[in-house]
Amino acid sequence: MNEPSAVTVLTGAGISTDSGIPDFRGPQGVWTKNPAAQALVTLESYLADPDVRRRSWLARRDHPAWNAEPNAGHRALVELERAGLLRALVTQNVDGLHQRAGSVPEKVIEIHGTLFRVECVSCDLITPMREVLDRVAAGEDDPPCPRCGGVQKANTISFGQSLKPDVLEAALDAARSCEVFLAVGTSLTVHPAASLCGEALDAGARLVIVNAQPTPYDPFADQVINEPIGEALPTLVKELIDAAR
Repeated sequence: MNEPSAVTVLTGAGISTDSGIPDFRGPQGVWTKNPAAQALVTLESYLADPDVRRRSWLARRDHPAWNAEPNAGHRALVELERAGLLRALVTQNVDGLHQRAGSVPEKVIEIHGTLFRVECVSCDLITPMREVLDRVAAGEDDPPCPRCGGVQKANTISFGQSLKPDVLEAALDAARSCEVFLAVGTSLTVHPAASLCGEALDAGARLVIVNAQPTPYDPFADQVINEPIGEALPTLVKELIDAAR
């Protein structure tokens, strides 16, 4: 691989499976094993059905992200950043593991939001998730907004909900201003996140994909790696760093 000077990374659920957080569409994915679970992250169902909201709060309470630890894949991207090669780290994940591994928060673009904050769908009040889960533990099974009484949800992007315009613009800018676009652990089927690959290619970047399963963008990539992420990504990052020296 030629010398890279700016690498933008897109990560999906696959990078966190070694940390004990299941993906969604893989053979052991959450939705593969239980298709009904997708209703918990569909905005229309969430707003219309109090039972969906009650189950969602319990799922947030029990989410493995609260106790998960970063793995070799997360740590490899920290090394890429410390080598001065990381343009931005765009993640579809809401688990906060990139920051916990040591990635500078300003470099991380959480395109699908974060599990660790709550938003009111009516007045946009942002509250720490832990505070709302404490209310759930105290007996409120569907805690309303403390300011306006509206419905609250995790500060994550649900199906049927638009991405935050400023966050999407930052991700697009990162894709359009890199020399290498590295997609890791993502099926590249969820848009607009997947379309960042096309934006990078159109701007002249090389595309590298590290994912267990084939993706729609494989035919356009300079390199496709189908090996386990925890093994493949540290090796790839070392090659990028060595090439830049």
